[in-house]
Amino acid sequence: MLFTTDKQTLDDLNIFGKHSGGSIYTLFNQTCTLGGAAVLEEMFRHPLADTEAINTRSKNIQFFAGVAAFPFDAGLFDLVEQYLDHRDQRTILDHGGDSLVKKLGSLIAEDTNYKFVYNGVRAVFVIVNGLKEFLAMMHRKVNNPHDAEAAAIVELLAGPVLSSLPLGTSKSKLSYSQVGDFDVVLRFRNRELIKKLLHYIYQLDVYIAIGKTAIEQNFVFPVALPATAHQLAAEGLYHPMMKSAVPNSVKLIPEGNVIFLTGANMAGKSTFMKSLGSALYLAHMGFPVAAKSMEFSVLDGIYTTINLPDNLGMGASHFYAEVLRIKKIAKELSIGKNLFVIIDELFRGTNVKDAYEATVAITSAFAKKRSSMFVISTHIIEAGDKLKEQCSNILFFYLPTLLEHNKPVYTYRLKEGISADRHGMIIINNEGILDILKSKKTKKA
Repeated sequence: MLFTTDKQTLDDLNIFGKHSGGSIYTLFNQTCTLGGAAVLEEMFRHPLADTEAINTRSKNIQFFAGVAAFPFDAGLFDLVEQYLDHRDQRTILDHGGDSLVKKLGSLIAEDTNYKFVYNGVRAVFVIVNGLKEFLAMMHRKVNNPHDAEAAAIVELLAGPVLSSLPLGTSKSKLSYSQVGDFDVVLRFRNRELIKKLLHYIYQLDVYIAIGKTAIEQNFVFPVALPATAHQLAAEGLYHPMMKSAVPNSVKLIPEGNVIFLTGANMAGKSTFMKSLGSALYLAHMGFPVAAKSMEFSVLDGIYTTINLPDNLGMGASHFYAEVLRIKKIAKELSIGKNLFVIIDELFRGTNVKDAYEATVAITSAFAKKRSSMFVISTHIIEAGDKLKEQCSNILFFYLPTLLEHNKPVYTYRLKEGISADRHGMIIINNEGILDILKSKKTKKA
């Protein structure tokens, strides 16, 4: 089964960002090649849903984090990609070129097509030989989890086409006709083989880049558990894009698979949920996360509702947009998917009475889906008391607000229980809004 998510979730978690500014993708994108950046984006768009595949990728990245820098000149790959994509048969070199060289001497060096073909062929040689050297060096490393993945590439390199390529890089070793012969073999007969090797190198580029990010950011690699474990344990979790972030720890199991989260505005509820959602998303990619440690059972998908826009094009209110969002998640759950669901301020778009009843009804229904995990935040704290009576597997946490000299101070640290904070009017009074509205100024004539 494929790992499922949607654009709303990608936007909520800032996976790719909007318009400008940083994103989680850009944080990790330290690739050297355009091909590597494309492979990285593909990984971000398609997280894994297989325990073995996740852990294998994670081990590969960890291995390259400590033993290698990208061993190629990145400019070679742009050159080779352009060369391979230029498929016009008219660019094949005329084998009468040897006699032409004798007649025209240095003029042939000025031939644009010959230069293009020659540089492309030579770049393929350099990349293939560099890859052979790199794999030989990696093979000598002990406890190398990448050996199995590299074996197939080694077999390709040992095949009749690639093993026949010259080992040197001196320009004087190839005649005009030799360049033409290799061009036909590489660009026309074995183009897909060369593309496959390039893709492999782009994967190496990604592994090395992600490993570098893990070291620089002091991220940790999560351990993927079988889907049947139905658990998540994260210690010292924080948001990867925040400097000096306050870490929190969380544990979810079937006996406690729902977090009911309360707290004042600006107390950190949304940041905590984004931290948890982005960590679980990255974990399903086999990538490192911003935490001290993390274990998770593999899920079928993640859906979040944090910054849900009104659908004015449909004439839908914010409340109806919320209802449609919950309906979509409910359909996914109804077909047996194990999901991680985050909803920030459930049913904020309706009146308090309806929000209370709907929050109790939906949260208690979610709680029955013991194979999935949920984080629900709300300002309707009264719903928490009712849910305590109805459900034994809901965990109640809040983010406290302290008052110092009549001003709110936020700890950003989870505490068990339900928030009793009532500091809204204090903040309004501190800003002097009512005094501003009471003041009267004589309008000048």
